[in-house]
Amino acid sequence: MRCRVIIPSMFIALTLALFWDVRAATNEVTVYKTATCKCCGLWVKHMRDNGFLVKVQDVPSTDEYRSKHGVPEQLSSCHTAVVEGYTIEVHVPAAEVERLLKERPKAAGLAVAGMPLGSPGMEAARSEKYAVLLFNRDGTTSVYKQYPAR
Repeated sequence: MRCRVIIPSMFIALTLALFWDVRAATNEVTVYKTATCKCCGLWVKHMRDNGFLVKVQDVPSTDEYRSKHGVPEQLSSCHTAVVEGYTIEVHVPAAEVERLLKERPKAAGLAVAGMPLGSPGMEAARSEKYAVLLFNRDGTTSVYKQYPAR
């Protein structure tokens, strides 16, 4: 009788441990931002609202982090995030970060060029058309997802 209780309990405990380990590995994001940027805080909230565990590091300048993590100059903006070896530059939707982590392409990361209205952290009554770009350390990019104006 004791084995009937212990074995299923061990199975449940192991399953939960594996589930939590996988979720933790795919959801931890470190964000480097300046303390004065309001849109960065809104993007952090967007990521948290979508299940990511976000660690924020306020820094005097994000230049060092963009350079260290391979963000091409033409894509650099106000905050840089790192998740599982990928770099996320500015207002990338959580859905695209999730897709990136699922597909695991050979790339440095994702970015949204400029600060388009309607992108996460830049919410507004209207939305501009914008693209999420997949970028490589050599500066090359390709469109990962296109978002229409609304």
